[in-house]
Amino acid sequence: MKAVTYRRFGGPEVLTLSELAVPEPGPGEVRVRIVVSAVNPTDWKARAGSGFVAEPELSVPHQDGAGVVDAVGAGVTEFSVGDRVWTLLAAAHAPLSGTAQEYTVLPADRLVPLPDEAGFDEGAAFAIPALTAHRALTVAEDGPRRLAPNALSGKTVLVSGGAGAVGNSAIQLARWAGATVISTVSTETKADLARAAGAHHVVRYTEGNVAEAVREIAPDGVDLIVEVAAGVNAALHTAVLRPRGTVAAYGDDGGTGSVALDFRQNVLLNTRYQFLVLYTVGFDRLREGAEDLNAALRDGRLRLGPDHGLPVHRFPLAETARAHEASEKGVTGKVLIEVS
Repeated sequence: MKAVTYRRFGGPEVLTLSELAVPEPGPGEVRVRIVVSAVNPTDWKARAGSGFVAEPELSVPHQDGAGVVDAVGAGVTEFSVGDRVWTLLAAAHAPLSGTAQEYTVLPADRLVPLPDEAGFDEGAAFAIPALTAHRALTVAEDGPRRLAPNALSGKTVLVSGGAGAVGNSAIQLARWAGATVISTVSTETKADLARAAGAHHVVRYTEGNVAEAVREIAPDGVDLIVEVAAGVNAALHTAVLRPRGTVAAYGDDGGTGSVALDFRQNVLLNTRYQFLVLYTVGFDRLREGAEDLNAALRDGRLRLGPDHGLPVHRFPLAETARAHEASEKGVTGKVLIEVS
């Protein structure tokens, strides 16, 4: 079978289209024929050596993908040949379990049924971004642990970077759950994408006073901030949060790697900071998030494409290196690999 592999850390040029043997599922495992694989920043960071993996001997990249169950191992009862599925952190399971290949074998608990209402593109595109957004939207002290219609009713959510993949998912999921959504973006083009995702209000942080603009929309402050630039926006947090508000920080874009907080202002607000990454959140939370994402997909409230604020950029498997390069350069939208 065809697979994209790498044997050392480096730039996109270390990725090679290779021939590997089709793997066989063992007890408790499932083999999936991958139809669509997705590129996330975590994938090229791992390839470059700045992720959560050791120096590779031979690795297949990509955490996210969607496809069809091709074979099941002994003891697997929850999936059958022909089932459509999407993956949970595939490449984190083993060096050769990533989705940038025609077939992968994973434990059954790393697979999620793909609803009939969703395509393989959605299954691959929304896994890490939407699970990250789900986690961000469910960590507030006064908020829900699970998402569903009206779960965030009466809440105001500020989504930083609403044109990004996580920001897009956060907007769509927050709207589905009944929140009022404000998003910050840098350009008018990105503002259009945030509106297409469903943001009620969009503020351009490159012009004017962002805190004043947010406070005009939410005079009592926002309940929750989904934050992609934790260090850069630290001062904004205390300016717009209500008392007992929460910052769910999943990124430090434009930052230094350290976040400086105003102790007095945060104490007075009783601010809650939740830093998050999916790799250590626990599979119980991932499974809960996946169930809620599937519910949103069934309701047609988590959708892909420019009309929903998330343009798609497609590459064949043989051009995975170009796909990584596009993602690293910050292309707006979702990068997908057509595998089979």
